[in-house]
Amino acid sequence: MNGIDTIIQRLNTDAKAETDALLEKARQEAAAVAARYQAQADKEAADLAARNERLAAEREERLISAAQMEARKTVLAAKQAVMEETYAKALEKLRNLSETRYVEVLTELLLQAAPHGAGEVLFSAQDRETVGQAAVDAANGKSGGKLTLSGETAPIQGGFILKDGNVEVNCAFDTLVRLQKAETAGQVAQRLFG
Repeated sequence: MNGIDTIIQRLNTDAKAETDALLEKARQEAAAVAARYQAQADKEAADLAARNERLAAEREERLISAAQMEARKTVLAAKQAVMEETYAKALEKLRNLSETRYVEVLTELLLQAAPHGAGEVLFSAQDRETVGQAAVDAANGKSGGKLTLSGETAPIQGGFILKDGNVEVNCAFDTLVRLQKAETAGQVAQRLFG
């Protein structure tokens, strides 16, 4: 039996060695497969992290750009409000001139609006009573014209409307300031904001 035991023992030893070798080979293959998949997982994780970082950076850039645009809009709105206030103050100054200066301004406007010195001049009800005749007389005196003070009044707050036949020239202060605003807005903005 000793011979059979030796053979069995040898078979067991060989089988164990073969099993150990197969197990070791399987462990190595498993480790290689695990390493390959781990490398692939690491690469995908790195790619995903880079993609997420890039997307986050793009989103941050868009948010910053939107905030800057909103800030520019706010600044522009504030500048426009200051510009509107500037023209409103100019109109208010025109309306609040001393009576003497007011007549002088109206006279100059009448001379420019009626180069031939003819026409009917409509003022606001208040201006018709206070300065209307004086401005018409001063303009006629300077031009030798035949402007007349209208019996009608106009719904304006300073300035006048000149009627000459079918032609009306609107020299109401709010109209003149609005027209000047279109021409001078760039210069006024430059002075106000540099």
